[in-house]
Amino acid sequence: MLERKSTMSEARNTLIPGGNSAEVSGITELKRQETLLMTGALQNAIFNSANFSSIATDAKGVIQIFNVGAERMLGYVAADVLNRITPADISDPQEVIARAAALSVELSTPIAPGFEALVFKASRGIEDIYELTYIRKDGSRFPAVVSVTALRDAQDAIIGYLLIGTDNTARKQADDKLREASQYSRSLIEASLDPLVTISSEGKITDVNAGSVKVTGVPREKLIGTDFSNYFTEPDKAREGYLEAFSKGSVTDYPLTIRHEDGRLTDVLYNASVYKDTEGRVLGVFAAARDITARKRVEAERAQLDQALQDRNAELEAAKSLAEKANLAKSDFLSSMSHELRTPLNAILGFAQLIESGTQTPTPAQQRNLEHILKAGWYLLELINEILDLALIESGKATLSHEPVALAEVMLECRAMVDPQAQKRGIVMTYPHFELPYFVSADRTRVKQVLINLLFNAIKYNKPEGTVTVDYQPIPPGSIRINVRDTGKGLTAEQLLQLFQPFNRLGKETSAEEGTGIGLVVTKRLVELMGGSIGADSIVGAGSVFWFELSLTTAPLLAIHEAEHAALSLPQLSNGAPRRTVLYVEDNPANLELVEQLIARREDLRLLSAADGNLGIEFARVYQPAAILMDINLPGINGLEAMKILRADPSTAHIPIIALSANAVPNDIQKALKAGFFDYLTKPIKVNQFMDTLDMALKASDSAGKKELA
Repeated sequence: MLERKSTMSEARNTLIPGGNSAEVSGITELKRQETLLMTGALQNAIFNSANFSSIATDAKGVIQIFNVGAERMLGYVAADVLNRITPADISDPQEVIARAAALSVELSTPIAPGFEALVFKASRGIEDIYELTYIRKDGSRFPAVVSVTALRDAQDAIIGYLLIGTDNTARKQADDKLREASQYSRSLIEASLDPLVTISSEGKITDVNAGSVKVTGVPREKLIGTDFSNYFTEPDKAREGYLEAFSKGSVTDYPLTIRHEDGRLTDVLYNASVYKDTEGRVLGVFAAARDITARKRVEAERAQLDQALQDRNAELEAAKSLAEKANLAKSDFLSSMSHELRTPLNAILGFAQLIESGTQTPTPAQQRNLEHILKAGWYLLELINEILDLALIESGKATLSHEPVALAEVMLECRAMVDPQAQKRGIVMTYPHFELPYFVSADRTRVKQVLINLLFNAIKYNKPEGTVTVDYQPIPPGSIRINVRDTGKGLTAEQLLQLFQPFNRLGKETSAEEGTGIGLVVTKRLVELMGGSIGADSIVGAGSVFWFELSLTTAPLLAIHEAEHAALSLPQLSNGAPRRTVLYVEDNPANLELVEQLIARREDLRLLSAADGNLGIEFARVYQPAAILMDINLPGINGLEAMKILRADPSTAHIPIIALSANAVPNDIQKALKAGFFDYLTKPIKVNQFMDTLDMALKASDSAGKKELA
């Protein structure tokens, strides 16, 4: 059985169309062929019979199924014929030609010799059983009786044909003997290939054919003279059937079940009619049985399959319902947790605001404490909302945020992340100067992800000592295009067509550059989710430009460029000297405010802050502070990594960097100092120690500056 299924699967795979020119018709044909194969699977009981050759073809006549009976009778194995020949190729060609000619006359229509002649009647819904000579693989011949049935799909379209054949050699010989005995016997045998029997008015069997012997397992001589009803599972019903034939003259499709001597059962439909002598006297009943066992088995299997499908659908519905309930339970849980967290948070924020706005004005210290409470509370509320957003993401209902995103700020953050990689490869990076503050309606994190991916690709696939240029152009009426240009090898027109296909690295699979081939696909989908578009142009040997467009929007109340201008304005001291800048890289607002208040006590200093290591590196390169305060635990890269990057950069290597961390483990402190920090201060800050260390760092910075001037 496993081998047969494998053969059927191979046949199905062989039939899959491969040409684009016939795509639509190919898909239709494939569906019909798969339906044919499914029908064949349901009819395994017939196809596995060694006594009948069962040959199933597709609509064009090419053999798709060749059962063990066909292999036994014809000497071929299934692999010899599947998807290779039609049943006409194993039939006597002269008989096929003669049959085509006879049918053409009978049906008054031209019928070509070949497979069409074998199935023409069946294709028109006409029952067709005929005799012809089959030719075995070794060239020997034998007479066969073939029954042809058209196989149809749910829309009643023909998807193939089933040809069931039997070896008619023995029956031919029996015909010859019976023909010599009497015309009655010859008529009996020639009338049908199914089990035949004649019954007397007393219900006794007077004659039978070989089919009756086979189906009962009883020799002919023992059948004759016995009661017809003895060979059925329901004797009374069998007796009623032939009595009805005597009384009415005939019965049609009378259902009975024959019991073989070994216990096997055969479901049949009997058609019977009386036969008379020359004077019109009724002599007996002539009955012919049509074996419907296989049909009933197929119907039962189909019913089982239908039931299995119904059960499977019920299981899927139950699983879906369970998943929906689980998802609902998860949502309910998150909603409940959100409520439980919001309740005490409401009290915290509510009473804090009540105190802040009360009639008794808080002291400055109390006011700062209240501000910390409120900031922390609102931040916690934001975290709760993000947890709920995460639930939406996991359920597939997440949407990207659409908010005003400053391109200048995003460009600055991306620059800090990609420049070290460019320097390592000797790639010269050029970024745009935005003359106007451009804001796009998008998700800030996703815009950075898109831009960083394009920049990294431009660096990765560039030539040695090449360049990457980022520029922009407004696209009327309300969009802006960001271009990332490289000086790499460029892409062919064919490669450009394949550019955004998953896992397609355009021939870079064997290169030293790592990659999965899905980065640009993800980038494209992110841009499209933000309502934008993305594309690329390229010239082989000159390089490529990757671009994406997003919709412009109005700036928020506090534009980023205004904040940057404010940071660049350096207040003057009374003696005309500029204030020195101290950069503090810290993501904790409370820690930042504390240092802000300490620096505010110094008239000669101004504080510039960065919330993560990458931004801190970029600020250090741009603003050249006199000293840097660096937290160790930072988002993105940590303070130790940021310090090493600044030390390796000639433009920032001279700036003293003081570590400011809550980590007070001696071994970690020594490790940080050895790595290159100017000093290491632990939190909580001791004000005097902090100010003294800062002054020493400023003196060291002054000395380094004088050496550079000298």
